[in-house]
Amino acid sequence: MSCTEPEPTSTDVVVIGGGIIGLGIALEAQRAGYRIRLIDPAPASGATYAAAGMLAPVSELHYQEEGLLGLTLASAKRWPGFMQALAADGYPDIGFQSTPTLALGADAADRSALADMREAQTREGLDVSRLSIREARRLEPLLSPHITAAHMISGDHQVDPRAVAAAIEARLLAGAGDSAKTAGDTIIRTNAAALLHRDPEDHDSPVTGVMLADGRSIRADEVVVANGLGAASLGGLPAHLVLPLRPVYGDVLRLRVPEHLRPLTTATLRGMVRGIPVYIVPRSDGTVVIGATSREDSNPGVSAGGVHQLLRDAQVLLPAVAELELLETTARARPATPDNAPLLGRVAGAGGRDIPGLLIATGFFRHGVLLTPIAAHVITGLLQGRSDPAHAGFRPDRFSPAVHPQERP
Repeated sequence: MSCTEPEPTSTDVVVIGGGIIGLGIALEAQRAGYRIRLIDPAPASGATYAAAGMLAPVSELHYQEEGLLGLTLASAKRWPGFMQALAADGYPDIGFQSTPTLALGADAADRSALADMREAQTREGLDVSRLSIREARRLEPLLSPHITAAHMISGDHQVDPRAVAAAIEARLLAGAGDSAKTAGDTIIRTNAAALLHRDPEDHDSPVTGVMLADGRSIRADEVVVANGLGAASLGGLPAHLVLPLRPVYGDVLRLRVPEHLRPLTTATLRGMVRGIPVYIVPRSDGTVVIGATSREDSNPGVSAGGVHQLLRDAQVLLPAVAELELLETTARARPATPDNAPLLGRVAGAGGRDIPGLLIATGFFRHGVLLTPIAAHVITGLLQGRSDPAHAGFRPDRFSPAVHPQERP
């Protein structure tokens, strides 16, 4: 009796990476009728776990990143529908709040920086209004009387990324139906080792699936590489493809507000304190999130200096922060690119034609939560044969010298 290896699992789409981007893509593709397998040893335990969840395209506008604004605004418009679809499926509690944002400055230099930022925002047609300090303190009585500038930014919202990820994971499992029982688990909790190709010797040939770290293989019509910083080290990528991802670490704090101080703030506060940004995000459960440092060092753990900086600067804006209970300190690496814009779309081979079966969605840096709906929309559209020239500047092969240069965002 001869022993034969079991037939590999097959599916329509494999999504490598279970952060909020990978989860969002898997969900939208499943809704579009595709059979899905999502590969991640611990979904939503990376940058998603630390993220504050601000849906703030206006206050996230940064100098020399204006090309990203169209994408962030388009995704912000998609968030209500994304949220309502989850609620209709029985997952309403994702921490959504339509909280405005107050941009604050601590000293004269910060006031000047905020004025420059407001000028850039209004130049793009965005809704930002200047407030007097008295008006700002009337809205938020616990603000420091010593702040020097305040701007109101309308239209910002927030969600709880951990709650969103848990809801999507539950929806993926529920939406798989009986097919998951005959074709393996919908969420496979291991790492992906390498892409499989029609011609194993030619990594420009069509992608046909994924080899897992435990030796199993999954055949698929399409593979979406969405595993953040791990994307660049995945085996089987085209030799000419350059994915210039770098880790940018962020320290984030979660604190409980005592009853006598609630609400600590009803708006999200984004401050400049001696030129350093800090934010305070209120949650409906009586906690706040304070973040986030931006470190490009080799320390993957929580930075003592980062914690000190966040608490110090948050108290400059909101002195009552000193009375809060520190619940959690977290640090995670966010995947950034040279232009701080995502790597999103299909990949061209060395000959210039797109490689069938291969899509990439990574490099979202600090915008992962905000850009989840648009990333899911773009990738699902490509699965269905639809592309939008407006997104061509975010192609994942734009840094690859062997590919014809694309117009950058």
